[in-house]
Amino acid sequence: MKIRVYYEDTDAGGIVYHSNYIKYCERARSELFFNNNMLPINGEKSGFVVRKIDADFLGSAVLGDMLSIKSRLIEIKRTSAVLRQEVFKEEEKLFGMDIVLVYMERGKITRIPETFKRLFDMLRS
Repeated sequence: MKIRVYYEDTDAGGIVYHSNYIKYCERARSELFFNNNMLPINGEKSGFVVRKIDADFLGSAVLGDMLSIKSRLIEIKRTSAVLRQEVFKEEEKLFGMDIVLVYMERGKITRIPETFKRLFDMLRS
């Protein structure tokens, strides 16, 4: 997925604010679902939530940069999935994170539906 850095993404010095890298990765995950016409099964009562993020900030993007977000599946279990997401400016890696997502339904952690498991399988490295 490609994202351009806008003024609203930057601090007073024109550098991308650190939390926006996480937001860019969230958008890439959301686009995966939208592009495959897959929304939570029970509307707002089910879906994936973030359990843990391990992030590395390696470089900086600035106003006007075009960024690429790459996502791949590291591991999938019964109720959780681990993704590695990385943000690049051309060939330079600026940010990387491993994120643990758990599937919840009606406020309780539950088994990931097979349709979502198949979707995540498309992200295998």
